[in-house]
Amino acid sequence: MSEELLINISPMESRVAVLDNGILGEIYIERHNKLGLVGNIYLGTVVRVLPGMQAAFVDIGQSRTAFLHVNDMQREPRHVVESKVTEKTDNERTIIDITTDDLVVTPPVISAQNTEVVPASKTLIQHRLHESQRILVQVTKDQLGSKGARLTTNVSLPSRYLVYLPSSDHIGISQRIDGEEERTRLKTELNSLMQTVNLKGGLIARTAAERVPVDKLEEDIYYLLQLWRTICARRQEMKHNQSSELIYQELSLPLRSIRDLVHAGTEKVVIDNAQIYEQVRYFAKDFVPFVYDRIVHYTAEQSLFDVHRVEDDLRDALKRRVDLKSGGYLIIDQTEAMTTIDVNTGSFVGGRSLEDTVYKTNLEATHAIARQLRLRNLGGIIILDFIDMLEQQHKDDILESLQSQLIQDYAKTKITQVSELGLVEMTRKRTRESLGQQLCEPCSTCQGRGFVKTAETVCFEIFREIMRCARTYNSPKKFTVVAHAAVIDLLLTSESDTVADLEYLLGRVITFDVENLYTQEQYDIVLD
Repeated sequence: MSEELLINISPMESRVAVLDNGILGEIYIERHNKLGLVGNIYLGTVVRVLPGMQAAFVDIGQSRTAFLHVNDMQREPRHVVESKVTEKTDNERTIIDITTDDLVVTPPVISAQNTEVVPASKTLIQHRLHESQRILVQVTKDQLGSKGARLTTNVSLPSRYLVYLPSSDHIGISQRIDGEEERTRLKTELNSLMQTVNLKGGLIARTAAERVPVDKLEEDIYYLLQLWRTICARRQEMKHNQSSELIYQELSLPLRSIRDLVHAGTEKVVIDNAQIYEQVRYFAKDFVPFVYDRIVHYTAEQSLFDVHRVEDDLRDALKRRVDLKSGGYLIIDQTEAMTTIDVNTGSFVGGRSLEDTVYKTNLEATHAIARQLRLRNLGGIIILDFIDMLEQQHKDDILESLQSQLIQDYAKTKITQVSELGLVEMTRKRTRESLGQQLCEPCSTCQGRGFVKTAETVCFEIFREIMRCARTYNSPKKFTVVAHAAVIDLLLTSESDTVADLEYLLGRVITFDVENLYTQEQYDIVLD
């Protein structure tokens, strides 16, 4: 599978599109006035501790306080090593070891001393945090809707090949690296490198680390140590009169995409901005050298995204309906609780039998569903409503096809078996807003419901309100109904007999005024 990265830069936003064989597979958008928070490290202040939820709210300088659960806190050390700085010599690199004070995160130290720990599950949050306490936290989920950002004290710092975990002692290997021999090699070499620098902390080998020589891994380790040293130094410099402070900001979207999305199968990276093109080349030369010669500066007049039909695919990704090539279609509905995807045969009538038609439609739908999950960045609980199948082999094939398509997904997914009703429950890790949440807002007319009252329903409400007003107020000689044009039209045509009967019953005149600024559900009754 050939893959390309398209990076589009404008004064308002940065956009990165991932094309699989020329088809849009993923889209990342970063507004310059609303940068994402995931990966940022803050020195925050605890504003409230909730023992009943075993959680705390932390001020990190955003519009909403962020949420920290006790399960997202690192294990609490019983003993703290004294502060010291080892000076850099010709044969060794500088590594900082600081005291924790009121800081929750324990940085790496060069010491043979073991630190006793207490599992976080055995320590209540009210015994670990208190209001006004300052703690070092990292954002793991952006603000979603009315919810604030999600935090952790288990800081992780990613590089091209590794992820450094200062508060862990774990060495892990990406699940996407299958070969047992390669997994053993990476674990052995990382363990050896950690012993060489006497490093306290943990490391995770990313997928990009597969078959990477040890000298490249060593460079990554020293880069991460230098980064952590800078973070610790900034923490020490912070003034105590500040409630929150940004300690470390994640890379910009173009650089982050080069670090995280580029791999050996990436044919080229196309950038339509000269300044960003130079920045990306400079970054790639040091951190991702194999892609350096594949970076291309796009200079044509026509928009880069228009040439590759990305804009059209983006518009389609905001639609509720997704058409399949066979004639079937998907209906995707996203709610606050979950996302549902309904599979329908549509105009596809098949050939041999109903079971065969259903099977082929469901099989095609698995490919479309996997693509839409990535493209729309749908997360949380997802219910897939496949068309009912009778044969168990067909159900197994559908599940196997779905699982194989989800292998390409960067987000962690978990799926269940096909139920008797043809439903598949699955979850997909959510760290940022979906495409629809990022680009759209609830409809001002229906308030996000997706529907409005019919004109007939509003007419009947108006009749009831007029009768209520007539019983309450005896003085009015005339009622004036101010409403949307569609409602007034119905009152003067189909409901004109009802209006006449009401005038006769109440002994009062009813007149009508059109207000173009009103929605179909809005109306007023003026008493004259």
